[in-house]
Amino acid sequence: MTPEAVISLARSAIEVTLLTSAPLLLSALAVGLLISVFQAATQINEMTLSFIPKLAAVFIMLVISGPWMLTLLTDFMRRLILSIPYAVG
Repeated sequence: MTPEAVISLARSAIEVTLLTSAPLLLSALAVGLLISVFQAATQINEMTLSFIPKLAAVFIMLVISGPWMLTLLTDFMRRLILSIPYAVG
């Protein structure tokens, strides 16, 4: 296996990782920002106030983008498994 192939494989793995985690992290970030603005406007300084909305947003985003994420992961794994004979030889 050439160094270029290893770098390409690592790059693809990082891309898949970023693509699968981005919807969940961005939804948690957006909800956290909205709740922070709400807390700053109302001067409510409760640390646990943002936990349940963030959890709900991540769960909803997981339900919405779950099939796409699963397809992305299975396509990557299929390509990875099919490339094993070329990597060994």
